[in-house]
Formats: sequence, C-alpha cells, structure tokens
Amino acid sequence: MTETLRHRGRHHRPFLNLLLPGLLALGALLAPAAQAARTDTLLVVVESGPNSMDIHGVGANRPAYGMSWNQYDRLLSYGVKTLPDGSEMYDYTTLKPELAERWEIAPDGMSATFSLRKDAVFHDGTPVTAEDVKWSFDRAVTVGGFPTFQMKAGSLEKPEQFEVVDSHTFKVNFLRKDKLTLPDIAVPVPAIYNSKLAKKHATDADPWAMEWLKNNGAGGGAFKVTHWKPGTETVYERFEQWKSGPLPALKKVIVREVPSAASQQALLERGDVDIVFDISPKTFKDLTDRKSAKVELISTPVENAMWYTAMNVTRPPFNNEKVRQAVAYAVPYQKIMDVSIYGQGIPLFGGAKDDSWPRPTAYTQDLVKAKQLLSEAGYPEGFSTTLSYDQGLSFIGEPIALLLQESLAQIGIKTTIEKIPGANWRAALLKKDMPLLINNMGGWLNYPEYFFFWTYHGQNAVFNTMSYQNPALDKLIDAARFESDPAAYRTQVENFIALAYEEAPRIPLFQPTLLLAKQPNIKGYRYWFHRQLDLRSLRKE
Repeated sequence: MTETLRHRGRHHRPFLNLLLPGLLALGALLAPAAQAARTDTLLVVVESGPNSMDIHGVGANRPAYGMSWNQYDRLLSYGVKTLPDGSEMYDYTTLKPELAERWEIAPDGMSATFSLRKDAVFHDGTPVTAEDVKWSFDRAVTVGGFPTFQMKAGSLEKPEQFEVVDSHTFKVNFLRKDKLTLPDIAVPVPAIYNSKLAKKHATDADPWAMEWLKNNGAGGGAFKVTHWKPGTETVYERFEQWKSGPLPALKKVIVREVPSAASQQALLERGDVDIVFDISPKTFKDLTDRKSAKVELISTPVENAMWYTAMNVTRPPFNNEKVRQAVAYAVPYQKIMDVSIYGQGIPLFGGAKDDSWPRPTAYTQDLVKAKQLLSEAGYPEGFSTTLSYDQGLSFIGEPIALLLQESLAQIGIKTTIEKIPGANWRAALLKKDMPLLINNMGGWLNYPEYFFFWTYHGQNAVFNTMSYQNPALDKLIDAARFESDPAAYRTQVENFIALAYEEAPRIPLFQPTLLLAKQPNIKGYRYWFHRQLDLRSLRKE
C-alpha cells in the first residue's frame, strides 16, 4: 500500500474500503503475468489501449499507432540519440534502414529507390516483396482520412508515384522536392502489409480489407499480436524470423488497461508490473516527491505538441473572432498547470520568451477583458454550449474540463461537459461537429509548418479540429514547407504563428511531457515521436 493511499484512508475510510477489493482482485489477475515477467516477459499497464489493429482504419486512436509500430515494419526508421540524463530517444535528423536495407536518391533528386531485405518474411511465412510495399503505399494514399493526409504531408499523394522495379526493389517517384518525403516514410502510417493475405479478405465493397484488418494482423514486424481484447488487454509475442533489426530481448509483452491512477501506482510499487506507461502527472509527482528508490521515472517533453482547447469556427458563436478571444482570456492557465498536470509540462501562455516552437501565446487570464470582448461580440449575457474531451485521457482531460467550465461560467458561458469514450474520440473528431473541445496534438515530423499543415491548414485534416480555413495562412504554410532560404523561412513561420494566434481558433494550454514509471531492472526505453512504447529495444536485467 502506498503512502498516498494510507494518508487518504485516515480521512476517507469508505473510499479505501471500496478501493482495496479492486486492488486485491487486480493483483490476483496480474499475479501469473508478474511471475512470468521475472524471465523474458514484460508486463505493461496503460490507461487506455488501441481500438484498431489497422493504423489506416477510420478512427484509429493513438494507442493503435503503438500496435502498428510493433507488429508492422516500415521501409525506413530513425536513428537513436542519448539525452543528458542518460535516457534515449529517436533522432529525427538521422534515417536508417528497416525493411529496406539501403536506398538511393536519383541524381536529379526526383526519386528514391529502395532495396528490400531478401530474407524478410511476414508473420505467416510469406516472403515480403516490392508488390506488398506498393500495395501498402497505394492503400495509404487512397483510403482517405488520416493516413492519406499523413502521406500527403510528405508529398506522397497518388499510386502512380510508386513503382515495382523487381521483386525486391521499390521506387518512389517524387512529385516535387520535399524535405519531408523520406522522413514521412519512416513514420507509422506507411506500414508494410502482407498484400496476399489482405486481398483474401477484400471485397468489391471493401477493396482494401479495412474491416478484416481492423481486427487481424497482416504484418512482419518484430512482434505479432497473439491476443487482443479491446478495453482489457493486448498480448505481443516475438517474431523469431524478424530480419529488419536485432532480435528483441523480450519474448512476450502483456499490455493491460487499468484506468485507475491509484491502482496503477499501487501495482507498480508492489512490483506487480514492470512499466506504467503514460502515467498521470499526479502519479508522477507523487512518486517524485516520495523519491522512491524502488521505481525509476522518466519525463520527456513531447516535441511539436500541445494540449489545447478549440472552437468550431463554422458555427455561431465561435465563428466570431471576439468570442474566441474572450474564451482565450477566460482560460485559467496557471490553475490548469497546477491542478491538472501538477507542473508536469511547459506553459504555452503569457508571452513568448524566445522564437522556439511550440510557442506561448500572449494570452493570460483576464476575466474583465473576456467579458468586454464577449459583449462586443453581441453576447453580453453569454451563451450555452457543450465542452467535449477524450475520456481515454481523463487523467488530464477531466480536470482541465472542470476548471475551464468553472472559469467560463464567470463570463456567462455555460458549458455541459461531454465525456467521449477513448475508442470513439477520433471518430468524433472526424465529424467536425463539437463546438468546444479539449484535445492534444503532437506532430510526428518536428517542424512547425508540419504542425500547422495538420492543424490549421484549409485542407481541413482530422486534427484541424476547429474546421478553420484561412487562405492567407495556407499560403504561408505551403511556402514554408518548400522554402530553402533560411531568412524567408523564418519570416513565413513567424507570420503564420502570429496570424493563427491572433484569430484564436485554437488556444494552446501547455506542451506536454510523456511520463513513464518503471522497475529499475527494465532497460532500453526510448522516447519516440508517436508517444508509444517501442517494444523492440526493451530488455530486463
């Protein structure tokens, strides 16, 4: 039993009586896995898990990225660098081979040719060929939604760009010279599928086997999913024939979903689990304050990312810029930092201290100014609306929602909080009908124009949760994507940040940190831009 729970028990004995049976039952549930975890099995606990085995699927959530990352290969991956604290993370400045053992850029810079590993096979033993790679790339640029937008971010836009040279040689013809093309090939979306297996489950109505692949794997990555019960558990087992990197040290990884932060902490401190991944800021602070020698804590700022509140600009009253600015001045920024994330983040309010990105806005809480703007916008008595958040991230989302609801009420904006289950959150975003929401977004490729391409550009991708469109902003984003002159690029970036912040369709709150707690004998953790566990590098000592 942790010190925190003992303290709460003195004042809330009924709560403790309710909590203890759940913890004991959960401990019994985890006991067999904990026993196995002493050898070559890892037991991981998370708040919420994947809702799809297919990263191309409609509404696939962020944990689904991790499932795809571990059970599928990509042509390329990123290098690794060591941080000052000794922890490791990916190196976005370096690309390295994965399924492609080498690649060459044409002399004119308008194509890349990839040589595939000749000994690579899928999980069912089928050899990997260039035909599989083309089918996978064709699928990604064709199915629409998130995967197609992601491919487009690297100027990968149509099947005609992808060419099978021979059974183990694949060529990508570039539409234009784009610094993001090769890095985009190393993100989770262009995963390589077993096309022969997938085609067996395709139909005229479903030519890309979307329905089948949502619940079934067709990869050849380092791990295969041998059991998946959505909302409860995912089990990975090492693929012994994997050739795209060093064979992982772990033979089996069990990922269990435990939505209670108190239960997570108790399980970790009792030694029943190896890793609690993406833990709540409160749990992280509790463990830090106690300076427990029994667990190790890792905190990594998430690059190119922010938590924010957004307003749908296509509908009244949030189509009015002054209403959006009023909300920006009503946000209780410091309370959110203190109460919602316990200081485990980087403030994105109160003015920029330098020209880095993510950049703080100039907004601070000023309820008098907020009321004045609301009155100027024609809403002196305020209005009523709905405030939505992802229940799968309730550790952070719920306290933000409650604080925001309380603060908005002070300027006359009455909100009804809508909790959307994590498995449905991405689908809800795609509908573009939530008037006011809380969300977080992290850009995989670490460039501000990439973040804005996803979140503000008039193409209206899934993460443009405001349905915001401004041709002047689009022009600046597009120019920055392909600008080669450093001075011109800097000006374009400064201008699109200033314009977006002034019109305030999205209000940045803070830059998050990815928080992890683990047993000291677990080694090899690496932070990745997709904010999921890479099981391949983990080991037990």
